[in-house]
Amino acid sequence: MKKPVLQAAALVLTVALLPATTSAISAVDANTYREMEQFMSVFERVRNDYVDQVDDADLIKGAIEGMLGSLDPHSSFLDARDFENLRTQTDGNYGGLGLSVTLEDGAVKVIAPFKDTPADKAGVKAGDYITHIDGELIYGGTLDEAVEEMRGKPGEPITITIVRPGRDKPFDVSMKRAIIDLKPVTWEIKDQIGVISINSFSNDTGADVAAAIVGIDKSLGKKPLGYVLDLRSNPGGLLDEAVSVSDVFLSRGEIVSQRGREKSDIERYFAKSGDAAGGLPVIVLIDAGSASASEIVAGALQDHHRALVMGERSFGKGSVQTLLPLSNSSALRLTTARYYTPSGKSVQEGGIEPDINVPQLSDPDYKTRPRFRESDLRRHLINEIKLKDDVLEEDSKEDPRFTQSAEELKEQGVEDFQLHYALQTIGRLGPDGLKMAMNKAAKKPAKKTVVAKK
Repeated sequence: MKKPVLQAAALVLTVALLPATTSAISAVDANTYREMEQFMSVFERVRNDYVDQVDDADLIKGAIEGMLGSLDPHSSFLDARDFENLRTQTDGNYGGLGLSVTLEDGAVKVIAPFKDTPADKAGVKAGDYITHIDGELIYGGTLDEAVEEMRGKPGEPITITIVRPGRDKPFDVSMKRAIIDLKPVTWEIKDQIGVISINSFSNDTGADVAAAIVGIDKSLGKKPLGYVLDLRSNPGGLLDEAVSVSDVFLSRGEIVSQRGREKSDIERYFAKSGDAAGGLPVIVLIDAGSASASEIVAGALQDHHRALVMGERSFGKGSVQTLLPLSNSSALRLTTARYYTPSGKSVQEGGIEPDINVPQLSDPDYKTRPRFRESDLRRHLINEIKLKDDVLEEDSKEDPRFTQSAEELKEQGVEDFQLHYALQTIGRLGPDGLKMAMNKAAKKPAKKTVVAKK
């Protein structure tokens, strides 16, 4: 049975929901009691002696946030305001820009713009920093405050100031707020090939992908040459839906496993019989913004040699967050497990490496714009197999096959080079050729050099 959950667009998450626990707090030793006494002493000193009068609830909340902030970037405390933000974002019925953002050292950083939203159409890119909103500096504020300022009535204009690594000066981007009605799945047909884009992994995404396959068949009046599954700039979502989407294309085998603190704490998810795509060729597109649930799908289809993965190395978020309700208006979002692909690989830090690296040549900034990934976050979980730094930064290596500029591609009518290359690949190789390419990719030596963690 599926578990209801609210998806947070301000963070890159794969979320599982567990009921509130009623078990007793674990016994603590004498040293822990002494530390708690020290905490209470600090609490009393602050509330009695601080220069301004402070609210006890604010102090407690700050202490909780500080404790969770010492763990990893994805564990956090949700109060009533955070819950409301989650509901608003999940409903998708608000005036906004369509951005997934996080807070880094007091600056608002873009994880990814959602497709076909004002931010996406205005050219906002993953890795951009937003410093001003309508000329007002937002640096040093909270993420909630920045998100609230970006929201507003549909049609209202807004100007954001962006600092983009690789560019010498900040620049302004003006747009109009719009109703953000995020459709998890959209599809179209290009060159007799079905293109299925997944924007987020929310409720029924797996069923929507299966319905997209049926819609493509009906629209063509026959089976397509193959499918392109576009997971670029998809920050993730529900673990169950990542399993469901993978199951659409797989007829057997493990999809993903999640493993907790204890060796015995392992949960495995398997595909059911039946491939809705009928064995037709599949190319999965990923980039540095493909995270979490997106990486589960890409990793499962890659490990089972069911799809050719193309694009850029993914974000590298291989952890699962559990939403633990504390009251009717608050909850604890806690990292409780790592997930692993069918071959037993953790994508934490390293991400999913595509079978064919294809840069987004149609993006004029792609060479100078740094990729923002899990390994760049402070206090990120360390992969159990330690990856060398040069592996995590291997995006800087240029492929001599891809030399065209964005301007040259635009003159040729190519606005999305990665998608264009995927369509060409399916059209050129056909079903048998693509299967041979997948098998060849599966047999090639791994690019990553790993060493055992000391």
